Amino acid sequence: MALITYVTRVQFEFGALALLAEELALVGIRRPLVVTDRGVVAAGLWDCVRAVLPADLPVALFADTPPNPTEAAVRAAADAYRAHASDGLIGLGGGSPLDLAKAVAVAVTHPAGPLKQYAVIEGGLARITSAAAPNVAIPTTSGTGSEVSRGAIIVLDDGRKVSIGSPHLLPKVAICDPELTLGLPPLLTAATGMDAVTHNVEAYLSPRINPVADAIALDGLARAWRHIVRATEHGTDREARWEMMMASMEGAMAFQKGLGAVHALAHPLGGIPAPPVLHHGTLNAVLLPHVVRFNAAVVPERVSALGAAMGLADTRAEAVAEAFAARAAELGLPATLGAMGVTREVLPAIAAAAMKDHCHATNPREASEADYRALLETAYDA
Repeated sequence: MALITYVTRVQFEFGALALLAEELALVGIRRPLVVTDRGVVAAGLWDCVRAVLPADLPVALFADTPPNPTEAAVRAAADAYRAHASDGLIGLGGGSPLDLAKAVAVAVTHPAGPLKQYAVIEGGLARITSAAAPNVAIPTTSGTGSEVSRGAIIVLDDGRKVSIGSPHLLPKVAICDPELTLGLPPLLTAATGMDAVTHNVEAYLSPRINPVADAIALDGLARAWRHIVRATEHGTDREARWEMMMASMEGAMAFQKGLGAVHALAHPLGGIPAPPVLHHGTLNAVLLPHVVRFNAAVVPERVSALGAAMGLADTRAEAVAEAFAARAAELGLPATLGAMGVTREVLPAIAAAAMKDHCHATNPREASEADYRALLETAYDA
């Protein structure tokens, strides 16, 4: 059976941020807590948001979202929410603040206790109800797609990086204003852009039946492939920024089909205690060529369709995988896990954790722990 759900209200265009106050009123949020991070504040984007809100609107700010949002950060933001007597959330930033806002929406409205009770892998989907606090998402990067996703990726107190997910966590409104991405640094543009590429690729390869999502994924991949270099090298290119934000949103609309082995591996890698802080999009870029080769054994025609969407003359599996690796290199991203600072000693534990990740179940080719270990070894120093 195919479950097809597209319900988030989206305002998408340059200048869309000006509609924020109107959209908050429609949702019924009158005392918002803005969840963001220090980088977004330093970039002046919080000031942009405050400027479009009524001066008398009681709004509070939580700016301590870590690069990989944690259960501890959820508790801290939830305390800020209660202290302000908030009635809703605004997630402002990349995937981390948007995801943290969703997790807070659960924490402040559901029975207290360890956050793992709401993890998808722990049966949490059924425990999250419509009582979740409303949230509005304002992305400032083009990669995560969290603004139209029902999931939040959180590092639990026990070290696992899991999805807290439910249709009740879908943002009520997504304000997608490419203007907010014009100042994004090149490497962050590249890394988040490759995250969007990977979302579209893995969604399309997922074995679940959803032709609508398949069409969206191919369109999103085509847009990202055509514009990611321009957006990275010429950050003020408005067309490229618009296209990358659309590709990012499409990737998340498509991955309701599920993701795959890239994310099953990237999630536990991203949960490794810092240092180094491993950026999710960069991990995806490193892992993607190897997983595409692995999956091509069972879905060669789908891999070929990816190549066609990318405009490749040669759409055989190896050529498609090589194109992903070459594009990441062109963007200045590291080529291996070793170059990112991952130590070989953690690889066995990562392979074991990947088997328990929710994305493992929707990889098109069944993977064993030994398969994951082999993929990691290849990606470590390929």
